Amino acid sequence: MRLRQGRMDDATVFSDDPVAMAEHWREQGGRRLHIVDLDGAFAGQPKNRQLIQRMVAAVGMNMPVQVGGGVRSLEIIEAYLEVGVDRVIIGTKAIEDPDFLARAAQGFPGHILLGLDARDGAVATHGWDADSGVSALDFARQAAQLPIAGIVYTDIERDGMMSGVNAEATVALAKGAGIGVVASGGIAKAADVKHLKDAFADCPELLLGAITGRAIYEGDLTVNEGQALFDA
Repeated sequence: MRLRQGRMDDATVFSDDPVAMAEHWREQGGRRLHIVDLDGAFAGQPKNRQLIQRMVAAVGMNMPVQVGGGVRSLEIIEAYLEVGVDRVIIGTKAIEDPDFLARAAQGFPGHILLGLDARDGAVATHGWDADSGVSALDFARQAAQLPIAGIVYTDIERDGMMSGVNAEATVALAKGAGIGVVASGGIAKAADVKHLKDAFADCPELLLGAITGRAIYEGDLTVNEGQALFDA
């Protein structure tokens, strides 16, 4: 399933077999699989853990998996890591309880990604359903002091809209906080990937990767195309 701007009432179902889709992207040469438990994000607790475990098993160790959505306890993080998940994304809970983010980062160093989903520069929470009033850049600066693996930064206004990535906001966050960022939201075609990479030309080490969903499902961008641009 893929949402537009995080709205459950504007969803597109691309497949009713997530395990098969995970295998498909592995066969296409994907280097990392990004999974969001959308039900969990809205419910505040994981709703698809067994399904995600099957997806992790299906792709094997050659395709690391990162998972987010409803991660609100250290026990959930540990359970995901025990079944082979490489990195766990913490979003809403990190904003509401920064001490939890610190405990998670220190307890599982290098395995935690902070999910910052921003609308007009402010962080949105609860599956993008609520505005926190917290500055994305200010929070990123605080998080950069912790042993996290990086930040998944999503521009909600661009997400799922096929309107192009907000490269300027993404590089500004990465530079401002001094931490590596995975860009998300709005990547629609190869030109968007190039635009993103060009924006990080003077700090390539801060661009950890880019997440794309709708574009590769609809065929406007291929995995190989995107990866070739990053490697160039």
